[in-house]
Formats: sequence, C-alpha cells, structure tokens
Amino acid sequence: MTQLATLHIDKQAHKFSAAHFTIFSATERERLHGHNYGVSARIVAEMGDNGFSADYNVYKRALQKLCDAHDEYMLLPDHSPWLTVEERAGEYLATFDGKTLRFPVDETLLLPIVNVTVEALAHYLLEQILRQSELGEIIELELFVSSGDGQMSSASWRAS
Repeated sequence: MTQLATLHIDKQAHKFSAAHFTIFSATERERLHGHNYGVSARIVAEMGDNGFSADYNVYKRALQKLCDAHDEYMLLPDHSPWLTVEERAGEYLATFDGKTLRFPVDETLLLPIVNVTVEALAHYLLEQILRQSELGEIIELELFVSSGDGQMSSASWRAS
C-alpha cells in the first residue's frame, strides 16, 4: 500500500513586500498601497522507504526564490480589461479611467494576471513554482498567499 504524506511549509522568511492597487471596475480602484505578502505551501507526496516523502529544503528554496523575485516591486496586472500599460523611456505608464500613473520599469513587475489580488497572485505564483524542475515527484501542491493576518487565498495543482 502506498503511503502519502502531507508537508506544510509556512516560514516567516517566505514573504515579500510589494506595492499594488486592486481594480474593482472600469472606474473604481484602490489607492496605491503595499503589503507584506506571505507565501506558504501544502505538498502531498508518496512516502518513501526511507521514511520521508520530500526534502523540505528543496521546497523552502523554491518558495524563497519566488519571494525574492517579487520583493520590493510595484506589481501591475498586464491582462486587466480596465488598465492599459505602456512602456516609454524607462517607465511604465499605467492608465486607468483617464489617469496615468508612472512607475520605473526596473522597480515594477508587469504580471500576466488580470488583477493584483491574493487570489490572482496565488495562481500566478503556483504556475511559477511548478516550472521549477527540481521539485521532484509530487501528487498535489497548494500554494497560499496572504496579504496580512487572516487574509489569504490559495491555488492548487494535482498530478493527473
């Protein structure tokens, strides 16, 4: 009988600070602000004959790599129906409802999502982590993104 194990990785170090604004409609958005986002994971894998299912360090490094890649940036959605983003002279010009905000390209990440929310970030970051080949054989991965105490969303993947 195959035994499964569920690993939970929720370290204080797995966080990133970023600025954003949530878009609610064609005419309503939040003011620019920031969060200290937390990233954690739940991993399901087969337990091996040696008594463990996966090397925690591999997953901790993968989560830290994600956090480091997004730390101290302005996050903009590239697929929003209500925000247009244009790059000009080293700046992103983000236009929403007739108002244009300017952000330095080297301090801004233009993400392939429709909105910068914990829900969209969870799915985006899950896709990023699944691209890392060193994760090994896993059955299920759930990635959690929090934007503060008591506020989080998750996205999950299951092997077929």
